[in-house]
Amino acid sequence: MNFIAVIIFAAIVCSGLLELYLERRQMASVAAHKDRVPAAFAQQLTLEEHRRAADYNIARARLSVAQKSFDTVLALAWLAVFLGPAYRLVAYLVPAGLSRSVAVVLFIAAIGYLLDLPFTIMRTFRLEARFGFNRMTPGTFVVDALKGIALQLALGIPLLYGFFAVERAIPGIWWLVSWAGFMVIMLAMIVIYPTFIAPLFNKFTPMPDTPLKAQIEALLQKCGFESKGLFVMDASKRSTHGNAYFSGLGKAKRIVFFDTLLQKHDEPEILSILAHELGHFKFGHIREKLVESSVLTFVVFAVLAWAFAGGLANAFGLPGDPGLVLVIVMFAMGPFAQLLSPLTNFLSRRAEFQADGFAKGMFGPQPMISALTKLSRDNLATLTPDRLYALFYYSHPPVPERIAHLESA
Repeated sequence: MNFIAVIIFAAIVCSGLLELYLERRQMASVAAHKDRVPAAFAQQLTLEEHRRAADYNIARARLSVAQKSFDTVLALAWLAVFLGPAYRLVAYLVPAGLSRSVAVVLFIAAIGYLLDLPFTIMRTFRLEARFGFNRMTPGTFVVDALKGIALQLALGIPLLYGFFAVERAIPGIWWLVSWAGFMVIMLAMIVIYPTFIAPLFNKFTPMPDTPLKAQIEALLQKCGFESKGLFVMDASKRSTHGNAYFSGLGKAKRIVFFDTLLQKHDEPEILSILAHELGHFKFGHIREKLVESSVLTFVVFAVLAWAFAGGLANAFGLPGDPGLVLVIVMFAMGPFAQLLSPLTNFLSRRAEFQADGFAKGMFGPQPMISALTKLSRDNLATLTPDRLYALFYYSHPPVPERIAHLESA
């Protein structure tokens, strides 16, 4: 085993230990404050609601500890033991060439999916069901899984063939061409997803003509936001969690409300939530996120170029098949992505504060404060997260910080 392999193994181990440490800190913080509602929320939340949220977050953390421990051991096992036999099996069945490289990636991804499935089932039908969130039936779960697999194969197989073909056909600059192609595809998917993919899983109904719709349209016009339509998504058939989001680019932008959100919030709160999302549009956060994604994917493709040229697979005593190299890089990138998460989360949280400020400017602080309090209560979000855990895992500021920001001058 050479130095590069040792570094990758050490990174995976250290990343796994850090994840477990952070989860345990989160559990300790939530448990320590379980029996007392934070003073700022004493009038909005009962002690029973606060304790239930604590129980939910602790249960989630325990499941996460089990899954992350398993994932860490699995990554080490793949790299140290199982990649070789998996490759030999694929090589026995598939002749050398592009198809073998694609088959290697698909075979390992399929095994990973099956090994992760029990955790997904436990999260959906045990954890989420225990706390009253899950509304998904086993039948819906299976249908969604089959649709997801079919979609991933329909998109993934051509992309893998194209990636390996470019790598073989254009030595030296293949990674730049692949990165540019990936960015074009990513932008195209932003437009394609809401129109063709999302309707495969949920029903999107045009928002009915109501006083709320008229107020929403007036708000959009005031903010100069062009939308292709307002839609309500039947999120309630799978979960009671609520949300709203934009999708698409340019004039193809859609605004989507979860039906659960509309059921649980009054008009001022809904308008304030929408104003928050419009704040992301007004401050150019979507564009900033695209630039951030382009920079990060550029780094990933540069690493791939180094890995393909430097014989990364040989560091693990494996053949230099491009499919194996891609798999090894994907295992190795996880720990390094974790190190970047405080920075990317900082940028995301800054954008959320700005969007909150925009909503406050449109409707004052109270509707957004009320909406955040309800969202926190209904989604059983903890009001007492560990600060270090939040640094690594919270893309949005904790609700108490957002409310304090809204209340400030």
